[in-house]
Amino acid sequence: MKLVYFTHSLASCWNHGNAHFLRGVLRELKCAGHEVAAFEPAEPWSLQNLLRDHGEAGLDAYRAAYPDLDFRTFHDVAAVEAALDGADAVIVHEWNEPELVSALGRVRRRGGARFALLFHDTHHRAVSDPGAIRRFDLDGYDGVLAFGEALAQVYRRWGWGDRVWVWHEAADTRLFRPPAAEGPREGLVWIGNWGDDERSAELEGFLLRPARTVGLPLDIHGVRYPEHALRALDQHGARYRGWLPNARAPETFARHLATVHVPRRFYVDMLPGIPTIRVFEALACGIPLLSAPWRDAEGLFRPGEDYLVARDEAEMARHMAAVRDDAGLRRTLVANGLAAIRARHSCAHRAEELLGVLRGLGANTKEAVAG
Repeated sequence: MKLVYFTHSLASCWNHGNAHFLRGVLRELKCAGHEVAAFEPAEPWSLQNLLRDHGEAGLDAYRAAYPDLDFRTFHDVAAVEAALDGADAVIVHEWNEPELVSALGRVRRRGGARFALLFHDTHHRAVSDPGAIRRFDLDGYDGVLAFGEALAQVYRRWGWGDRVWVWHEAADTRLFRPPAAEGPREGLVWIGNWGDDERSAELEGFLLRPARTVGLPLDIHGVRYPEHALRALDQHGARYRGWLPNARAPETFARHLATVHVPRRFYVDMLPGIPTIRVFEALACGIPLLSAPWRDAEGLFRPGEDYLVARDEAEMARHMAAVRDDAGLRRTLVANGLAAIRARHSCAHRAEELLGVLRGLGANTKEAVAG
């Protein structure tokens, strides 16, 4: 099979979580013998921000972790059609421009286009800014890949019916795994972006204040932290470490006792059941995970066994103290979390799920013939 994927950026994970998942899935497909080709616009905003802040060195971790992945850039939609030559399946991510999405649909509608064409949505804009998503002309598309059932329901209400498939994100277990040898661990780590203040109260109540209450050191990595956010971190004694390349997250997890999941409000109130990819990645790395309130509506995990859920600030402080003081609890959480990932939430699992969707659409999913 030849798969062509149009992403916002494969190289940059600066405020771009889909890059984490996409890298893992494309690598799994390549390892399974399929041909994959990734395309991205010439100057995606994520990559431009990364280069502005860190220069070419900011790409070193990605290049070292994924030497087998590459991508090509396109400067305008006129150059897109050549990229489709010989494709059996084409997927376009929703962070692309509407003009590209429309152009791919036009090619698909022409007679003789033999590839399956799917739109991939991994964001909350369908509920937070539906007008932005409705701008996309999906005429000619075979269906939608939605990263959770709640999001899939939105597309079904928009008329897609059984042409929507739930395709959750997952951990790239070739990279995200426990350390080969355990070393010293200390304190808590949180990897995430401050964003637009949509979870500032939750970050204070479920991360900053309880960590300070129990006296656990707290390291924070991420981008888009305005001055008032940095002041809040400083007031609570948290250490702001700046942007962390996603490929270096496993080594960072390995230095800490536990990490915390603080979902954005959209995934609590409007799109329940969709965890961020950090949940999958943390559990795959064998670090205990503590979560702010979040409803696992699809039964992806076993709350209370794979990770601990705090209903309020006081309970979060108790959970933090427990993982600090109880080595047995830490071992149990690590074992349960790893088992959940290995059983059903790796990028290898998602690659197989994708192949199943494509087979259902009649696409050729046979492995490429060597030579």
